[in-house]
Amino acid sequence: MRILVTGGAGFIGSHLTDRLIAEGHEVAVVDNLSTGKKKNVNREATFYKIDILSPRIERIFKKFRPELISHHAAQMDVRRSVADPLFDAQANILGLLNVLENGIKYGAKRVIFASSGGAIYGEPECFPASEDHPTRPQSPYGVSKLCGEHYLHYYHKTYGLEYTSLRYANVYGPRQDPFGEAGVVAIFSQRMLRGEQPIINGNGMQTRDYVF
Repeated sequence: MRILVTGGAGFIGSHLTDRLIAEGHEVAVVDNLSTGKKKNVNREATFYKIDILSPRIERIFKKFRPELISHHAAQMDVRRSVADPLFDAQANILGLLNVLENGIKYGAKRVIFASSGGAIYGEPECFPASEDHPTRPQSPYGVSKLCGEHYLHYYHKTYGLEYTSLRYANVYGPRQDPFGEAGVVAIFSQRMLRGEQPIINGNGMQTRDYVF
């Protein structure tokens, strides 16, 4: 299968690319390297350094004609989304729409969308929060991810585009950046390796889901 992975130079996207190639798929990676790293990209994948907002991305769709799109490219910093909601919306909503429009135009059959496992719910009413839990995001990042899910539903009803939204919990593992706003396992690990004290906000009684 021909699979396009957006954000494929990033932490999650690069592991996904490795797995897809190991299973025999033909993979193209799109990443602007704003947070991803070229060294993360599997050598057997075709790599394109380009932003998902760029009109030039159509050339990639026209040439590669992916059957499936795994959309992991995103603005993922909650604090930055609060400071600059416009930038967040451009990357996470308009960027997604650019990918979907080209996917429809050039014959993609399915999209796998990296949503959020926490930000779209807001303050949970119950634990654990199920997929049916009310969605009341309290950050522009959560709003944009939920908006992405609604757009996918629209494209499915209108064009028959199949989709799956993966509401990832806190993902951790190799290649995770310990210098970002997210990634508490990597951040804590780095601080402990340096002999420093991890910083826990609140009273320390919070619970989180983690996925390796």
